[in-house]
Amino acid sequence: MNHLVPALALLALALPAAAAEPARPLLATVFADHMVVQRDRPIPLWGWAAPGTAVAVAMAGNRASAVAGADGRWQAALPALPAGGPHTIAISGPENRTITDVLVGDVWICSGQSNMEWSVKACGERAQADIAASALPALRQLKVDKATAPAPRADLAGTWTVASPETVGGWTAVGYYFGRDLQRHLGVPIGLLNASWGGTRVEAWTSREVVARLADGQADITGLDDLVLNFDNLARRNAEMQVEWDAGKARLIALEKDEAHQRAMAAPGLDDSAWAEQKTPGDWDSQGHRGVKGEAWYRKAVEIPAAWAGRDLELSPGAADEIETTFFDGVKVGATGAVQPFDAAAWNVQRSYTVPGALVKPGRALIAVRVANLVGEGGLRANGDPAAMFLRPLGAPAAEAVSLAGSWRFSFCVRMIEPLSANPNTASVLFNAMISPLTGFPVKGAIWYQGESNAGRAWAYRERFPAMIRDWRARWGQGDLPFLWVQLANFQQPKEQPRPDDWAVLREAQEATLALRATGTALAIDVGDARDIHPKDKWTVGARLALAARSVAYGEQVVHSGPRFKAMSIEGPAIRLTFDHVGGGLVARDGELRRFAIAGADRRFVWAQARIDGAAVVVSAPEVAVPVAVRYAYEINPAGANLYNREGLPASPFRSDDWPVPTQPAAP
Repeated sequence: MNHLVPALALLALALPAAAAEPARPLLATVFADHMVVQRDRPIPLWGWAAPGTAVAVAMAGNRASAVAGADGRWQAALPALPAGGPHTIAISGPENRTITDVLVGDVWICSGQSNMEWSVKACGERAQADIAASALPALRQLKVDKATAPAPRADLAGTWTVASPETVGGWTAVGYYFGRDLQRHLGVPIGLLNASWGGTRVEAWTSREVVARLADGQADITGLDDLVLNFDNLARRNAEMQVEWDAGKARLIALEKDEAHQRAMAAPGLDDSAWAEQKTPGDWDSQGHRGVKGEAWYRKAVEIPAAWAGRDLELSPGAADEIETTFFDGVKVGATGAVQPFDAAAWNVQRSYTVPGALVKPGRALIAVRVANLVGEGGLRANGDPAAMFLRPLGAPAAEAVSLAGSWRFSFCVRMIEPLSANPNTASVLFNAMISPLTGFPVKGAIWYQGESNAGRAWAYRERFPAMIRDWRARWGQGDLPFLWVQLANFQQPKEQPRPDDWAVLREAQEATLALRATGTALAIDVGDARDIHPKDKWTVGARLALAARSVAYGEQVVHSGPRFKAMSIEGPAIRLTFDHVGGGLVARDGELRRFAIAGADRRFVWAQARIDGAAVVVSAPEVAVPVAVRYAYEINPAGANLYNREGLPASPFRSDDWPVPTQPAAP
């Protein structure tokens, strides 16, 4: 299992229980004030009433009626309308209802895991200005509430909001920037159906019928079947655990404000000899505390060299999951994040604090770190990088640092067990609860940002991802529904030598999915963050998705993709590469081409020299006299990869070989 996957459940503060389906309303939840309906398509409305009850709907001078069937469901369809509004929809029947401020435009599904869920307000320094300029009345979002279900639901919970400085901060950032750019370009209303959940795998967003047909799909279905069988017991026990969880969270919030408690836990004289040992970097789940949340303390003694006395020091405990406070010899030197209100952006951020020289004395010093966690695996994780945990004089080279990785004294002050719930990664449970109720609502297309949680089975993604797309298309019944996605961003430290990994294989699966009609992708290998799996730059991603939509969904003649590998030919000691989507021509941004690797028959890749030759790239390396294969940016963080077209779009990572790669099953 990929070590990143369990940590990706960011933003799921308490997994909603697989509760019984809510009572069915006269009108499905998706039909509400401020909604956007799809232009140029019949406008269906549906809901529930007593069997045999007549219901009438009216909008823009058009009327339609229906009668509730034996199951209580009714559905009526109004004629298609061009973009415009606002309109009012009147519903008459067992009760009269009015839906106001309805716009007609283009509706897009926005789905995936935490990088789709990531909010505008969490997008770093740029967020404040973008939120202030977000008064866009023709841009709306339906935020679908997180939920799981063992079988397809008829309705969901969610709220429509209009883009404004008061609302946009909590919207999906990728969706917002995508919708904003489209709305400005097209001049028509845009509606976003935001159904996203951090840390989730593609199987959870796919119907049971489709998952069951996948290779090894029956193993995924087993968890869903267990959920169905134990549904009543699960809900009952969950209610009991929720009471315990709420009490623990209240205690956690109280201790966060208790400075006396924190000083006592960080005091150099505290006897921690009976505390357990915890290895760092590492998480609680993998060291005997699976499923545990709460507050834990780490303590470690270090020796301060005499030459450091009186000098300011840089203290880095690495990246924590999620909230952290750091002390040096009992004095607080830094903190990142808060439990109340919960600071999602604190997760996985590299910490670095200055220890004032007045505190620095030769000999033994005690470093204490408080870690509070509510989601996923807690701990001093440092993204798995021991070099990220250190103490050294401020501005000194890495060689002078004292490593803080390794064993720490460790103890919980608050130990909480998350309430039972339907695991959001159980096959089909998110499709059942968050997608299936939307499938009768006409849309223009879908955007998708997901894959990190499937990296541990990246090879299988080349079957599972297109299977989900086909599944959704069949459910919506709109033919080749345009489907666009974000290719995984660069993450972790770049490798010194060319070596494939599961993220490279997953990007390859995403690239292969472009074989489906009416699909497009937005690359993010140049806007990621080595230390944060959630890069702040969502505006570039949104803009690239909007560009892809203009081509794929709207048929504009616009360059929407960077160069994509087409073919190779061997020319003596070099390999010539040709590309599709070169646009106005190939460009090496910021100097000579980088992140190309070449190999001979021994399959040992080395970094190569690469140069642009007209519409081609020529690659060679002195160590490889007879080359047979080339790879480009084929790694989790291809930092510095700089092949673009003149339109400013980056080239897709690729490999010319078909040699075995990580997560690929062995040949029989």
